[in-house]
Amino acid sequence: MNTVKLLNGPNAARPAAQRGLRRVLLATFVAVSSATAMSAWAQPMMGGHEGHGGMRGGHEGPGGGMDRMFDHMLDGLNATDAQRAQIKQIATAAEADMKAQRDAGRALHEKQMQIFAAPTVDAAAAESVRAQLSAQHDQASRRMTQAMLDASKVLTPEQRAKLGERMKQRQAQMNDRMQRMERERGASAPK
Repeated sequence: MNTVKLLNGPNAARPAAQRGLRRVLLATFVAVSSATAMSAWAQPMMGGHEGHGGMRGGHEGPGGGMDRMFDHMLDGLNATDAQRAQIKQIATAAEADMKAQRDAGRALHEKQMQIFAAPTVDAAAAESVRAQLSAQHDQASRRMTQAMLDASKVLTPEQRAKLGERMKQRQAQMNDRMQRMERERGASAPK
């Protein structure tokens, strides 16, 4: 449906405050849905499920998914045993921190579901949970970045350069896969 028609059509007669509230609720719903989708997508990467790609999967607990992710990252870099041991220690610490964050995130998602399943949706409560989820995602991103920074200090400049090239290749593969999926979705969409 055309957004312009919604804003200028039957809604035009509504008071501005009511239209504004509808926009805020719609934006909140989109933001919460996006946060939920991103969190659900990211959680398997941190352990708990066998999955796709080299970085997913592993067992729950310290050294699970993160350990496997860093181990995969080191393959082909000619990392020494000492480098692998240091990076494994970094991964183990990060995994423990990320598990605590995942557990907190699950509680927030349950709270979010309760809010949206209630007979009357409390917009302030929904916004509060959205803000908490956003802060949690930011905290997780910071922790992952710190783990990557710590690991990069263990690697030589040549190893980091090689890793950077591998990451570019992986990103290009992911972009290609996403474009294929979009084309396939577009071809199968009803007309």
